[in-house]
Amino acid sequence: MVKIIGIMGSPREDGNTAHLVKTALKSAEEAGAETELINIASMNIEPCIACDICKNIGECGIYDDMRVIIAKLQDADGIIIGSPVYFGSVTSQLKMFMDRSRPLRMNFKLRDKVGGAIAVGGSRNGGQETTISTIREFFLIQDAIVVGDGAPLAHYGGTGVGKVKGDAKTDAVGVETSRNLGRRVAELAMKLAG
Repeated sequence: MVKIIGIMGSPREDGNTAHLVKTALKSAEEAGAETELINIASMNIEPCIACDICKNIGECGIYDDMRVIIAKLQDADGIIIGSPVYFGSVTSQLKMFMDRSRPLRMNFKLRDKVGGAIAVGGSRNGGQETTISTIREFFLIQDAIVVGDGAPLAHYGGTGVGKVKGDAKTDAVGVETSRNLGRRVAELAMKLAG
């Protein structure tokens, strides 16, 4: 069975982004995958200090929760990353996670893993595409395979709207695109696993 990890990059543990990432993971489960949600805001992740230890020995010189996340991502077949829109991009928590993923870039440990992105903005055109683009660039730099939410909508990924907590639950487009994204990540991961 393939394993899909959901990375929730919102400082709110049970907000709109969490809802849509969980929606995507549930869809991945329905497609036959095992899933796990990682809420990075509740973890101890320090910023990268550019010590370059990861370049020399292939692992990070900072001993915090990022080591656990790195191990889980290496064992995963697919990864779904979600973030609310912060000034047209990802949250600082998610950016710190991305910066600290450098040990995964050594020898391309995420190569051929399937990646998908979810973003939640304050309006339908509230920066979701640029935020998703940041997440997709992370996957491309890691040499992962990026998918969108597929047919029938075929967007960049999960694109939700939520001004206040709970809005994403009634956002039909956000729910559908997140559900489709979870299914697409699982389907391709299963094809690649043979």
